[in-house]
Amino acid sequence: MDRNFASPTFPKAIKPAKSRRRELTEEENDELREAFELFDNDKDNELDYHEFKVALRALGFDVHKAEAQKLMRDYDRQGKNKITFQDFHEVASEMMFQRDSRDEILKAFKLFDDDEAGKISLKKLRRVARELGDNINENELKAMIDEFDLDGDGEINFDEFLAMLNSD
Repeated sequence: MDRNFASPTFPKAIKPAKSRRRELTEEENDELREAFELFDNDKDNELDYHEFKVALRALGFDVHKAEAQKLMRDYDRQGKNKITFQDFHEVASEMMFQRDSRDEILKAFKLFDDDEAGKISLKKLRRVARELGDNINENELKAMIDEFDLDGDGEINFDEFLAMLNSD
């Protein structure tokens, strides 16, 4: 089926926040610098694997061992099993952008899911369309639900909503 439902009610796609916001605020940069300096235990201006993982966790990122090890390999430019502040900043910034994007999408989902049931029903979609003054008929609204209802329950859950926003 063609996924060309683009209206104020049901946008076809939302680009990740990183495409809209490429720079951290001064406060976010300070937060990264503080975390780096706090967990650079030997004060060599580099983080080893353990320091790196703890610094990311302090910033609120739940990074698993395999992911942290891969990031260390990818950003260890000098082959010393350490990561510099510049590289730490790059990794943590990207993680912040991804987190912000998911938060934005969750907020959009909650606009539809006003009763916090975790689903967008036809009734909820109709309500949002009406609130936005979008003149979409009942058949189009049903088609929107049907198109993105991957589990066939007649409603759209958050994962389906996320998949819909990322579809081409």
